[in-house]
Amino acid sequence: MPFMWDQPTSQRVIVIAGCLGMAYTQLTMSPATIEFARAHGADGLHIGILGALPTATIFMQFVAAVLVNHLRYRRTIWFTVSILQRLVYVPIALGPWLAKDISGVTWVWALIAATAMNHALLHFCTPLWMSWMGDYLPREGLNRFWGKRHQWMQWTAALSLLGASLLLLNSGWSITPAFTLLIGLGATLGVVDILLFKKVDEPPVTPLPQPTLARVFSAPFNDRRFRSFISYACFWHFAAMVGAPFISLYLLEYVGLSLGWVLMLWAGSWVGGASLSHSLGSVIERFGHRPVLILCTAFKATNMIALLLVPPHPQLALAVLTPVFMIDALLNAGIAIASNGFLLKNSPQENRTMFIAAGTALAGMVGGVTAITAGAALRGMSGWSITWMGGTYAGFHVLFLASLVLRFVSIGLAVRVHEPDSHSTRHVALQLIGATPTRILSFPVGLYRNRKVSSQGTAPSAEQPPQAEIEAA
Repeated sequence: MPFMWDQPTSQRVIVIAGCLGMAYTQLTMSPATIEFARAHGADGLHIGILGALPTATIFMQFVAAVLVNHLRYRRTIWFTVSILQRLVYVPIALGPWLAKDISGVTWVWALIAATAMNHALLHFCTPLWMSWMGDYLPREGLNRFWGKRHQWMQWTAALSLLGASLLLLNSGWSITPAFTLLIGLGATLGVVDILLFKKVDEPPVTPLPQPTLARVFSAPFNDRRFRSFISYACFWHFAAMVGAPFISLYLLEYVGLSLGWVLMLWAGSWVGGASLSHSLGSVIERFGHRPVLILCTAFKATNMIALLLVPPHPQLALAVLTPVFMIDALLNAGIAIASNGFLLKNSPQENRTMFIAAGTALAGMVGGVTAITAGAALRGMSGWSITWMGGTYAGFHVLFLASLVLRFVSIGLAVRVHEPDSHSTRHVALQLIGATPTRILSFPVGLYRNRKVSSQGTAPSAEQPPQAEIEAA
Protein backbone atom coordinates (compact mmCIF):
# COMPACT_ATOMS: atom_id res chain seq x y z
CA MET A 1 0.00 0.00 0.00
CA PRO A 2 1.46 3.46 -0.91
CA PHE A 3 2.49 5.78 1.92
CA MET A 4 -0.32 8.02 3.21
CA TRP A 5 -0.19 10.96 5.61
CA ASP A 6 -1.43 10.51 9.17
CA GLN A 7 -4.69 12.15 10.26
CA PRO A 8 -3.24 15.43 11.68
CA THR A 9 -1.05 15.97 8.61
CA SER A 10 -3.95 15.17 6.29
CA GLN A 11 -6.18 17.69 8.07
CA ARG A 12 -3.57 20.41 7.58
CA VAL A 13 -3.28 19.45 3.91
CA ILE A 14 -7.06 19.57 3.51
CA VAL A 15 -7.03 23.14 4.86
CA ILE A 16 -4.17 24.19 2.54
CA ALA A 17 -5.85 22.54 -0.46
CA GLY A 18 -9.09 24.31 0.41
CA CYS A 19 -7.27 27.64 0.34
CA LEU A 20 -5.78 26.89 -3.10
CA GLY A 21 -9.19 25.81 -4.36
CA MET A 22 -10.72 29.03 -3.05
CA ALA A 23 -8.04 31.04 -4.86
CA TYR A 24 -8.95 29.18 -8.06
CA THR A 25 -12.64 29.97 -7.55
CA GLN A 26 -12.10 33.67 -6.85
CA LEU A 27 -9.69 34.23 -9.73
CA THR A 28 -11.83 32.42 -12.31
CA MET A 29 -15.32 33.47 -11.18
CA SER A 30 -14.71 37.00 -9.94
CA PRO A 31 -16.35 40.17 -11.30
CA ALA A 32 -13.45 40.22 -13.79
CA THR A 33 -15.20 37.37 -15.59
CA ILE A 34 -18.39 39.44 -15.78
CA GLU A 35 -16.40 42.41 -17.07
CA PHE A 36 -14.74 40.17 -19.70
CA ALA A 37 -18.22 39.13 -20.85
CA ARG A 38 -19.47 42.74 -20.88
CA ALA A 39 -16.45 43.86 -22.89
CA HIS A 40 -17.42 41.31 -25.55
CA GLY A 41 -21.09 42.34 -25.73
CA ALA A 42 -22.87 40.47 -22.91
CA ASP A 43 -26.20 41.85 -21.65
CA GLY A 44 -28.45 41.04 -18.66
CA LEU A 45 -29.59 37.70 -20.08
CA HIS A 46 -26.00 36.52 -20.61
CA ILE A 47 -25.10 37.59 -17.07
CA GLY A 48 -28.18 35.81 -15.73
CA ILE A 49 -27.16 32.60 -17.51
CA LEU A 50 -23.63 32.88 -16.13
CA GLY A 51 -25.06 33.42 -12.66
CA ALA A 52 -27.39 30.45 -13.06
CA LEU A 53 -24.86 27.90 -14.28
CA PRO A 54 -23.20 27.20 -10.89
CA THR A 55 -26.54 25.92 -9.66
CA ALA A 56 -28.27 24.86 -12.90
CA THR A 57 -25.61 22.20 -13.52
CA ILE A 58 -25.82 20.82 -10.01
CA PHE A 59 -27.87 17.84 -11.22
CA MET A 60 -24.46 16.27 -11.95
CA GLN A 61 -24.27 15.53 -8.24
CA PHE A 62 -27.04 12.95 -8.72
CA VAL A 63 -25.04 11.33 -11.52
CA ALA A 64 -22.05 11.04 -9.16
CA ALA A 65 -24.24 9.71 -6.33
CA VAL A 66 -25.56 6.87 -8.49
CA LEU A 67 -22.08 6.05 -9.77
CA VAL A 68 -20.49 5.89 -6.30
CA ASN A 69 -22.70 2.98 -5.27
CA HIS A 70 -20.92 0.95 -7.95
CA LEU A 71 -17.37 1.98 -7.00
CA ARG A 72 -14.93 0.66 -4.44
CA TYR A 73 -12.85 3.86 -4.31
CA ARG A 74 -13.55 7.43 -5.50
CA ARG A 75 -9.96 8.70 -5.78
CA THR A 76 -9.08 7.92 -9.43
CA ILE A 77 -12.24 9.30 -11.05
CA TRP A 78 -12.22 12.32 -8.73
CA PHE A 79 -8.61 13.17 -9.64
CA THR A 80 -9.19 12.82 -13.38
CA VAL A 81 -12.37 14.89 -13.57
CA SER A 82 -11.13 17.53 -11.10
CA ILE A 83 -7.94 18.31 -13.02
CA LEU A 84 -9.93 18.61 -16.26
CA GLN A 85 -12.30 20.98 -14.49
CA ARG A 86 -9.44 23.17 -13.28
CA LEU A 87 -8.21 23.67 -16.87
CA VAL A 88 -11.50 24.34 -18.63
CA TYR A 89 -11.22 28.16 -18.67
CA VAL A 90 -7.71 28.22 -20.15
CA PRO A 91 -8.86 28.08 -23.83
CA ILE A 92 -11.22 31.04 -23.22
CA ALA A 93 -8.41 33.07 -21.65
CA LEU A 94 -6.05 32.36 -24.57
CA GLY A 95 -8.66 32.42 -27.35
CA PRO A 96 -8.92 36.19 -27.98
CA TRP A 97 -5.13 36.29 -28.39
CA LEU A 98 -4.95 33.31 -30.76
CA ALA A 99 -8.12 33.91 -32.81
CA LYS A 100 -8.57 37.66 -33.09
CA ASP A 101 -11.07 37.50 -35.97
CA ILE A 102 -13.79 35.77 -33.93
CA SER A 103 -16.61 38.09 -32.87
CA GLY A 104 -17.07 39.21 -29.28
CA VAL A 105 -20.48 37.57 -28.89
CA THR A 106 -18.94 34.26 -29.92
CA TRP A 107 -16.51 34.57 -27.01
CA VAL A 108 -19.41 35.36 -24.69
CA TRP A 109 -21.14 32.12 -25.63
CA ALA A 110 -17.82 30.25 -25.46
CA LEU A 111 -17.41 31.61 -21.93
CA ILE A 112 -20.93 30.44 -21.08
CA ALA A 113 -20.14 26.96 -22.47
CA ALA A 114 -16.87 26.80 -20.52
CA THR A 115 -18.66 27.94 -17.36
CA ALA A 116 -21.29 25.25 -17.85
CA MET A 117 -18.59 22.58 -18.24
CA ASN A 118 -16.63 23.94 -15.28
CA HIS A 119 -19.59 23.74 -12.92
CA ALA A 120 -20.91 20.45 -14.28
CA LEU A 121 -17.56 18.80 -13.62
CA LEU A 122 -17.24 20.56 -10.27
CA HIS A 123 -20.65 19.34 -9.15
CA PHE A 124 -19.85 15.83 -10.31
CA CYS A 125 -16.79 15.90 -8.05
CA THR A 126 -18.39 17.60 -5.04
CA PRO A 127 -20.33 14.66 -3.56
CA LEU A 128 -17.40 12.34 -4.32
CA TRP A 129 -15.09 14.59 -2.30
CA MET A 130 -17.57 15.34 0.49
CA SER A 131 -18.46 11.68 0.99
CA TRP A 132 -14.72 10.90 1.03
CA MET A 133 -14.26 13.54 3.75
CA GLY A 134 -17.35 12.32 5.60
CA ASP A 135 -15.90 8.81 5.72
CA TYR A 136 -12.38 9.97 6.58
CA LEU A 137 -12.70 12.86 9.05
CA PRO A 138 -13.61 12.10 12.68
CA ARG A 139 -17.13 13.15 13.68
CA GLU A 140 -15.96 14.61 17.00
CA GLY A 141 -15.02 18.23 16.41
CA LEU A 142 -16.04 18.10 12.74
CA ASN A 143 -17.72 21.52 12.78
CA ARG A 144 -14.73 23.10 14.52
CA PHE A 145 -12.44 21.73 11.82
CA TRP A 146 -14.85 22.89 9.11
CA GLY A 147 -14.96 26.36 10.67
CA LYS A 148 -11.16 26.56 10.82
CA ARG A 149 -10.88 25.47 7.19
CA HIS A 150 -13.55 27.97 6.14
CA GLN A 151 -11.73 30.74 8.02
CA TRP A 152 -8.47 30.21 6.14
CA MET A 153 -10.33 29.83 2.86
CA GLN A 154 -12.02 33.20 3.36
CA TRP A 155 -8.73 34.91 4.14
CA THR A 156 -7.42 33.39 0.90
CA ALA A 157 -10.46 34.69 -0.98
CA ALA A 158 -9.84 38.19 0.39
CA LEU A 159 -6.15 38.12 -0.60
CA SER A 160 -6.95 36.71 -4.05
CA LEU A 161 -9.45 39.45 -4.87
CA LEU A 162 -7.20 42.09 -3.31
CA GLY A 163 -4.39 41.04 -5.65
CA ALA A 164 -6.77 41.04 -8.63
CA SER A 165 -8.11 44.48 -7.73
CA LEU A 166 -4.60 45.95 -7.38
CA LEU A 167 -3.73 44.48 -10.77
CA LEU A 168 -6.73 46.18 -12.39
CA LEU A 169 -6.26 49.48 -10.56
CA ASN A 170 -2.51 49.88 -11.06
CA SER A 171 -1.49 48.02 -14.21
CA GLY A 172 -3.49 50.03 -16.71
CA TRP A 173 -4.28 46.78 -18.53
CA SER A 174 -7.51 46.23 -20.39
CA ILE A 175 -9.74 43.38 -19.24
CA THR A 176 -8.51 40.86 -21.84
CA PRO A 177 -4.86 40.56 -20.69
CA ALA A 178 -5.90 40.87 -17.03
CA PHE A 179 -8.45 38.06 -17.48
CA THR A 180 -5.80 35.89 -19.14
CA LEU A 181 -3.40 36.35 -16.22
CA LEU A 182 -6.08 35.70 -13.59
CA ILE A 183 -7.26 32.52 -15.31
CA GLY A 184 -3.72 31.21 -15.79
CA LEU A 185 -2.80 31.77 -12.15
CA GLY A 186 -6.12 30.38 -10.93
CA ALA A 187 -5.79 27.21 -13.04
CA THR A 188 -2.26 26.60 -11.73
CA LEU A 189 -3.32 26.93 -8.08
CA GLY A 190 -6.38 24.80 -8.75
CA VAL A 191 -4.37 21.90 -10.15
CA VAL A 192 -1.99 22.02 -7.16
CA ASP A 193 -5.07 21.87 -4.88
CA ILE A 194 -6.09 18.56 -6.45
CA LEU A 195 -2.60 17.06 -6.41
CA LEU A 196 -2.28 17.62 -2.66
CA PHE A 197 -4.84 14.88 -2.06
CA LYS A 198 -2.58 12.17 -3.50
CA LYS A 199 -1.41 11.24 0.02
CA VAL A 200 -4.73 11.67 1.86
CA ASP A 201 -6.10 8.26 2.75
CA GLU A 202 -9.49 7.18 1.42
CA PRO A 203 -11.69 4.64 3.22
CA PRO A 204 -13.51 2.30 0.83
CA VAL A 205 -17.02 3.21 -0.24
CA THR A 206 -19.83 1.62 1.77
CA PRO A 207 -22.44 1.01 -0.95
CA LEU A 208 -26.16 0.78 -0.31
CA PRO A 209 -27.27 -2.89 -0.33
CA GLN A 210 -29.20 -3.65 -3.50
CA PRO A 211 -28.70 -0.11 -4.88
CA THR A 212 -31.65 0.13 -7.21
CA LEU A 213 -32.13 3.54 -8.78
CA ALA A 214 -35.41 4.15 -6.96
CA ARG A 215 -33.96 3.19 -3.59
CA VAL A 216 -30.84 5.33 -4.03
CA PHE A 217 -32.86 8.41 -5.02
CA SER A 218 -35.67 8.08 -2.48
CA ALA A 219 -33.58 7.47 0.66
CA PRO A 220 -32.86 11.14 1.52
CA PHE A 221 -36.50 12.14 1.02
CA ASN A 222 -37.71 9.39 3.36
CA ASP A 223 -35.55 10.84 6.15
CA ARG A 224 -37.40 13.55 8.08
CA ARG A 225 -34.29 15.55 8.95
CA PHE A 226 -33.07 15.63 5.39
CA ARG A 227 -36.50 16.35 3.97
CA SER A 228 -36.81 19.48 6.13
CA PHE A 229 -33.30 20.63 5.22
CA ILE A 230 -33.96 20.09 1.49
CA SER A 231 -37.11 22.25 1.73
CA TYR A 232 -35.18 25.05 3.41
CA ALA A 233 -32.24 24.85 0.98
CA CYS A 234 -34.49 24.92 -2.10
CA PHE A 235 -36.45 27.97 -0.98
CA TRP A 236 -33.33 29.76 0.22
CA HIS A 237 -31.66 29.34 -3.18
CA PHE A 238 -34.83 30.61 -4.85
CA ALA A 239 -34.86 33.70 -2.61
CA ALA A 240 -31.15 34.43 -2.97
CA MET A 241 -30.79 33.88 -6.70
CA VAL A 242 -33.46 36.41 -7.62
CA GLY A 243 -30.94 39.12 -6.76
CA ALA A 244 -27.48 37.73 -5.99
CA PRO A 245 -26.20 37.03 -9.55
CA PHE A 246 -26.65 40.70 -10.52
CA ILE A 247 -24.86 42.46 -7.67
CA SER A 248 -21.54 42.91 -9.49
CA LEU A 249 -23.30 43.98 -12.70
CA TYR A 250 -25.32 46.49 -10.67
CA LEU A 251 -22.18 47.92 -9.08
CA LEU A 252 -20.50 48.23 -12.49
CA GLU A 253 -23.43 49.58 -14.52
CA TYR A 254 -25.71 51.47 -12.11
CA VAL A 255 -23.46 52.59 -9.26
CA GLY A 256 -20.54 53.31 -11.60
CA LEU A 257 -17.74 51.55 -9.73
CA SER A 258 -14.70 50.52 -11.74
CA LEU A 259 -13.86 46.81 -11.93
CA GLY A 260 -10.85 47.30 -9.67
CA TRP A 261 -12.99 48.81 -6.91
CA VAL A 262 -15.68 46.14 -7.28
CA LEU A 263 -12.97 43.53 -6.74
CA MET A 264 -11.66 45.52 -3.77
CA LEU A 265 -15.17 45.62 -2.29
CA TRP A 266 -15.56 41.86 -2.58
CA ALA A 267 -12.06 41.35 -1.17
CA GLY A 268 -13.00 43.39 1.88
CA SER A 269 -16.23 41.44 2.29
CA TRP A 270 -14.36 38.17 2.73
CA VAL A 271 -12.60 39.60 5.76
CA GLY A 272 -15.92 39.60 7.59
CA GLY A 273 -16.38 35.88 7.14
CA ALA A 274 -12.73 35.09 7.77
CA SER A 275 -12.63 36.90 11.10
CA LEU A 276 -15.25 34.72 12.77
CA SER A 277 -15.56 31.50 10.74
CA HIS A 278 -13.53 29.45 13.22
CA SER A 279 -15.70 30.71 16.08
CA LEU A 280 -18.84 29.90 14.09
CA GLY A 281 -17.66 26.31 13.68
CA SER A 282 -17.26 26.03 17.45
CA VAL A 283 -20.71 27.55 18.04
CA ILE A 284 -22.28 25.05 15.64
CA GLU A 285 -20.41 22.17 17.29
CA ARG A 286 -21.78 23.18 20.71
CA PHE A 287 -25.32 24.27 19.91
CA GLY A 288 -26.31 22.59 16.62
CA HIS A 289 -26.75 23.52 12.98
CA ARG A 290 -30.39 24.63 13.06
CA PRO A 291 -30.11 27.74 15.29
CA VAL A 292 -27.17 29.10 13.28
CA LEU A 293 -29.08 28.55 10.03
CA ILE A 294 -32.03 30.47 11.48
CA LEU A 295 -29.94 33.37 12.80
CA CYS A 296 -27.88 33.77 9.62
CA THR A 297 -30.91 33.51 7.35
CA ALA A 298 -32.76 36.09 9.45
CA PHE A 299 -30.12 38.74 8.73
CA LYS A 300 -29.39 37.84 5.09
CA ALA A 301 -31.77 40.54 3.85
CA THR A 302 -29.30 43.20 5.02
CA ASN A 303 -27.34 43.39 1.77
CA MET A 304 -30.49 43.68 -0.35
CA ILE A 305 -31.68 46.60 1.80
CA ALA A 306 -28.32 48.33 1.39
CA LEU A 307 -28.31 47.81 -2.37
CA LEU A 308 -31.81 49.26 -2.62
CA LEU A 309 -30.82 52.37 -0.68
CA VAL A 310 -27.32 53.10 -2.01
CA PRO A 311 -27.23 55.95 -4.57
CA PRO A 312 -25.31 55.84 -7.87
CA HIS A 313 -22.33 57.51 -6.23
CA PRO A 314 -19.16 55.37 -6.22
CA GLN A 315 -17.45 56.84 -3.14
CA LEU A 316 -20.60 56.80 -1.03
CA ALA A 317 -21.45 53.29 -2.23
CA LEU A 318 -18.04 52.01 -1.13
CA ALA A 319 -18.43 53.58 2.29
CA VAL A 320 -21.89 52.06 2.80
CA LEU A 321 -21.44 48.67 1.19
CA THR A 322 -18.03 47.68 2.59
CA PRO A 323 -19.26 47.00 6.17
CA VAL A 324 -22.54 45.57 4.87
CA PHE A 325 -20.73 43.11 2.61
CA MET A 326 -18.42 42.12 5.46
CA ILE A 327 -21.43 41.25 7.62
CA ASP A 328 -23.02 39.44 4.70
CA ALA A 329 -19.89 37.32 4.20
CA LEU A 330 -20.03 36.36 7.87
CA LEU A 331 -23.66 35.26 7.42
CA ASN A 332 -22.72 33.30 4.30
CA ALA A 333 -19.98 31.58 6.27
CA GLY A 334 -22.46 30.60 8.97
CA ILE A 335 -24.90 29.14 6.44
CA ALA A 336 -22.12 27.30 4.58
CA ILE A 337 -20.53 25.78 7.70
CA ALA A 338 -23.89 24.82 9.21
CA SER A 339 -25.13 23.32 5.93
CA ASN A 340 -21.96 21.28 5.32
CA GLY A 341 -21.91 20.11 8.91
CA PHE A 342 -25.56 19.11 8.75
CA LEU A 343 -24.98 17.16 5.55
CA LEU A 344 -21.94 15.27 6.82
CA LYS A 345 -23.22 14.56 10.33
CA ASN A 346 -26.72 13.49 9.32
CA SER A 347 -25.93 11.43 6.22
CA PRO A 348 -25.51 7.68 6.76
CA GLN A 349 -22.31 5.97 5.69
CA GLU A 350 -24.32 3.88 3.23
CA ASN A 351 -25.49 6.04 0.34
CA ARG A 352 -23.81 9.13 1.85
CA THR A 353 -23.10 10.59 -1.60
CA MET A 354 -26.78 10.60 -2.56
CA PHE A 355 -27.76 12.26 0.72
CA ILE A 356 -25.21 15.00 0.10
CA ALA A 357 -26.37 15.42 -3.50
CA ALA A 358 -30.02 15.63 -2.44
CA GLY A 359 -29.12 18.24 0.17
CA THR A 360 -27.52 20.52 -2.41
CA ALA A 361 -28.52 19.54 -5.96
CA LEU A 362 -32.25 20.23 -5.88
CA ALA A 363 -31.64 23.59 -4.26
CA GLY A 364 -29.04 24.39 -6.88
CA MET A 365 -31.37 23.53 -9.75
CA VAL A 366 -34.04 25.77 -8.25
CA GLY A 367 -31.49 28.56 -7.96
CA GLY A 368 -30.31 28.05 -11.52
CA VAL A 369 -33.78 28.34 -13.04
CA THR A 370 -34.43 31.36 -10.83
CA ALA A 371 -31.28 33.17 -11.97
CA ILE A 372 -32.01 32.61 -15.67
CA THR A 373 -35.62 33.80 -15.24
CA ALA A 374 -34.47 36.85 -13.29
CA GLY A 375 -31.85 37.60 -15.94
CA ALA A 376 -34.50 37.50 -18.67
CA ALA A 377 -36.65 39.83 -16.57
CA LEU A 378 -33.72 42.21 -16.16
CA ARG A 379 -33.21 42.27 -19.92
CA GLY A 380 -36.93 42.96 -20.37
CA MET A 381 -36.66 45.94 -18.00
CA SER A 382 -33.64 47.38 -19.84
CA GLY A 383 -34.08 51.14 -20.19
CA TRP A 384 -36.99 51.22 -17.71
CA SER A 385 -36.77 53.39 -14.61
CA ILE A 386 -39.01 55.21 -12.19
CA THR A 387 -38.38 58.25 -10.02
CA TRP A 388 -39.83 58.17 -6.52
CA MET A 389 -39.09 60.39 -3.52
CA GLY A 390 -36.03 61.86 -5.19
CA GLY A 391 -34.50 58.50 -6.14
CA THR A 392 -34.32 56.76 -9.51
CA TYR A 393 -35.01 53.03 -9.54
CA ALA A 394 -34.36 50.55 -12.37
CA GLY A 395 -34.78 46.84 -13.09
CA PHE A 396 -32.02 45.93 -10.63
CA HIS A 397 -34.07 47.41 -7.79
CA VAL A 398 -37.13 45.34 -8.73
CA LEU A 399 -35.08 42.14 -8.44
CA PHE A 400 -33.44 43.22 -5.18
CA LEU A 401 -36.83 44.09 -3.66
CA ALA A 402 -38.28 40.71 -4.67
CA SER A 403 -35.25 38.93 -3.21
CA LEU A 404 -35.60 40.96 -0.01
CA VAL A 405 -39.19 39.81 0.53
CA LEU A 406 -38.39 36.19 -0.29
CA ARG A 407 -35.40 36.17 2.08
CA PHE A 408 -37.70 37.12 4.95
CA VAL A 409 -40.07 34.29 3.99
CA SER A 410 -37.19 31.79 3.99
CA ILE A 411 -36.70 32.31 7.74
CA GLY A 412 -39.83 30.22 8.29
CA LEU A 413 -38.30 27.32 6.35
CA ALA A 414 -35.13 27.54 8.43
CA VAL A 415 -37.22 27.32 11.60
CA ARG A 416 -38.73 24.05 10.33
CA VAL A 417 -35.39 22.29 9.89
CA HIS A 418 -35.61 19.17 12.05
CA GLU A 419 -32.69 18.73 14.43
CA PRO A 420 -33.95 17.42 17.80
CA ASP A 421 -30.63 17.71 19.63
CA SER A 422 -29.96 21.36 18.82
CA HIS A 423 -30.41 24.21 21.27
CA SER A 424 -33.12 26.82 20.83
CA THR A 425 -32.32 29.81 18.63
CA ARG A 426 -33.05 32.21 21.49
CA HIS A 427 -30.57 30.45 23.75
CA VAL A 428 -27.85 30.57 21.09
CA ALA A 429 -28.50 34.26 20.41
CA LEU A 430 -28.21 35.04 24.13
CA GLN A 431 -24.97 33.06 24.32
CA LEU A 432 -23.51 34.91 21.33
CA ILE A 433 -24.29 38.46 22.48
CA GLY A 434 -24.33 37.93 26.25
CA ALA A 435 -27.68 39.74 26.45
CA THR A 436 -28.29 39.75 30.19
CA PRO A 437 -28.86 42.99 32.14
CA THR A 438 -25.28 43.02 33.47
CA ARG A 439 -23.55 42.00 30.24
CA ILE A 440 -25.51 44.44 28.05
CA LEU A 441 -23.60 47.25 29.84
CA SER A 442 -20.31 45.70 28.70
CA PHE A 443 -21.52 44.38 25.34
CA PRO A 444 -18.21 44.52 23.39
CA VAL A 445 -16.35 42.72 26.17
CA GLY A 446 -19.09 40.17 26.52
CA LEU A 447 -19.15 39.53 22.78
CA TYR A 448 -15.37 39.07 22.65
CA ARG A 449 -15.48 36.77 25.67
CA ASN A 450 -18.16 34.63 23.99
CA ARG A 451 -16.14 34.52 20.78
CA LYS A 452 -12.97 33.50 22.63
CA VAL A 453 -14.69 30.79 24.68
CA SER A 454 -16.53 29.48 21.62
CA SER A 455 -13.31 29.24 19.64
CA GLN A 456 -11.76 27.21 22.45
CA GLY A 457 -14.85 25.03 22.70
CA THR A 458 -14.59 24.62 26.48
CA ALA A 459 -17.49 26.62 27.85
CA PRO A 460 -20.18 24.59 29.61
CA SER A 461 -23.69 24.70 28.21
CA ALA A 462 -26.19 26.82 30.09
CA GLU A 463 -28.99 24.37 29.41
CA GLN A 464 -29.46 20.88 28.05
CA PRO A 465 -30.45 20.56 24.38
CA PRO A 466 -34.22 20.20 23.99
CA GLN A 467 -35.30 16.66 23.31
CA ALA A 468 -38.14 17.60 21.00
CA GLU A 469 -38.05 19.43 17.88
CA ILE A 470 -34.08 22.76 9.11
CA GLU A 471 -27.26 27.41 -1.15
CA ALA A 472 -26.10 31.68 -3.23
CA ALA A 473 -24.55 36.39 -2.66
